Amino acid sequence: MTRTGRFSLPGLVGVCAALLPPEHGGPDPAVLSRQVEEYVSLLPAPARHALRTAVGTVAAFGLGHLSTAPPSNRQRSLDRATRAGATQAIDAIKAVVLLVSGANTFADDILERSNREEPARPDATMEVVPSSDWPSTVYSDAVVIGSGAGGAMAARTLARSGMRVVVIEEGRRFTVAEMRSTRPLDRWASMYRDAGATAALGVPPVILPIGRAVGGTTLVNSGTCYRPPTKVMQRWRDESGLFLADPERLGPYLDDVWKTLEVGAVPERVMGVNGATALAGASELGWKSGPLMRNAPGCGGCCQCAIGCPRNAKFGVHLNALPQAWEAGARIVSNARVLKILHEGDRAVGVRARRPNDTTLEILAPVVVVAAGATETPPLLRRSGLGGHPGLGRHLALHPAVATAGRFDQPITPWKGVLQSASVDEFHETDGILIEATSTPPGMGSMALPGTGAELVRRIAEADHLCSLGAMIGDEGSGRVWGSRRTVISYALTPQDGKRLLKAIWAMGKVLFSAGASEVVTGIPGSMVVSTVEQLETAIGRARWRSLHVAAFHPTGTAGAGSDPERYPVEPTGRLRGTRGVWVADASILPSCPEVNPQVSIMALAQAVADQIGEVA
Repeated sequence: MTRTGRFSLPGLVGVCAALLPPEHGGPDPAVLSRQVEEYVSLLPAPARHALRTAVGTVAAFGLGHLSTAPPSNRQRSLDRATRAGATQAIDAIKAVVLLVSGANTFADDILERSNREEPARPDATMEVVPSSDWPSTVYSDAVVIGSGAGGAMAARTLARSGMRVVVIEEGRRFTVAEMRSTRPLDRWASMYRDAGATAALGVPPVILPIGRAVGGTTLVNSGTCYRPPTKVMQRWRDESGLFLADPERLGPYLDDVWKTLEVGAVPERVMGVNGATALAGASELGWKSGPLMRNAPGCGGCCQCAIGCPRNAKFGVHLNALPQAWEAGARIVSNARVLKILHEGDRAVGVRARRPNDTTLEILAPVVVVAAGATETPPLLRRSGLGGHPGLGRHLALHPAVATAGRFDQPITPWKGVLQSASVDEFHETDGILIEATSTPPGMGSMALPGTGAELVRRIAEADHLCSLGAMIGDEGSGRVWGSRRTVISYALTPQDGKRLLKAIWAMGKVLFSAGASEVVTGIPGSMVVSTVEQLETAIGRARWRSLHVAAFHPTGTAGAGSDPERYPVEPTGRLRGTRGVWVADASILPSCPEVNPQVSIMALAQAVADQIGEVA
């Protein structure tokens, strides 16, 4: 982590001592509080100050002065805070404290596992020029903003067509050597936007980690690959008028992406007990399931996908499409945030970007391809004076997710094996519920465990006996991206989607009990742990979906592409309405939630858009 001075959180030592009492095996609260403050110092100002308020609120119940008091006194103070309505504050603090504590506890183990085997492949041969070494003015045929799934594929297509292309990326390049030697929390903080603390505001709030690096989120995603379901492509074609999504037309692009990513099924040797247990539970129920498809040839199952693969086994676009674009002549500049798209009237003429030292550079080109991602594309268009369409920033779909875990008598050790390994598809076609056996890097998932104090320490110590599952639902796109200089995200989970999240928890609980779990951690406040299917069903019946803990990883739809000029900011070809030379080729243009992990969909549509640019050019 790049430290610029620790952000002080008065009272945090006492809160840490209450959450993880050292008398019961928790870490030294003074040391942990310093580590938490170091991490929090990297968060954006609103998050920092919200946490300071949360700590102050909880500490006001006596915790600020109880770091040396008996654990029972601290627990009573936490209980008083809970009864007084400070549950959200406690949950927010707990999530950060457990992330930092877990990551640091397992740091040495993660680094040892990172170096147990040699890399599956070296870093890609391509030149990435930091913006500090980039000229102030460069002329090109096209500039692509963003180097993730959409940007890399668009750049490759345009460069191969003979255009002079520059790819500009806000993040920096990470090497396999760094990922093998850097501590996990430092990787988390540096490879994600807002140090991994991006969130959508709403009831419930939604945690939304977004990658920021050369390669975009493909550097830190699970590597899970799905072709978009035929019904989804048909809906995009028929209801939205996105002719590029016609299954026959998009098919060859999907085939090319599949080949580029070298997608294959998770092999049994790296499946891990976590995935095998999920498959066993689904089989017992007679539910459809199987190994996931992933772009990870040579995967060793170290479960570090979310903080960058330390063996370059996960085949993100930084290892294929982007170096292929460079090989075709594209140039790549990193560490440059695009301030605005330059245009004369409705005609694009290039981009202006800011270096880390606050100087600026310009890349002048008649074609600008925006691939900044669903949460960053709308603000960029607004601050460029191109955000006038009323649909821009609306219809944000997140593919919201909830998690459960089952406790087993025998060790599961979910972080030994592939991070995301197997799927249960029984309710995917009928309810849009996709269940995936998924874990986190060692120690970094303990924030999902229930309880505080001695109970929480005990559950953390027994985490190797948990089988963890996650479920996503194809949502209605009820969110919105606001702002221009800084992104603000709001998201209103609809009642129908909330009920489907509860059904997803029920389905995951059934799988876990069928596999032999003695209890299931539901994530439902008031019924966090159940011991039977009957208790699970009772908990679901009483649950309030507005109180669930929700995360999401697949924002889409904020600059939808379609034929209706009143609804869609982007034409069916991918060109921004009302402009000449401005195109969008990222997750923004998906008209609705793709209902599966979206990387393959994004890459195929970006390639199709780039071909449209070539036809116009």
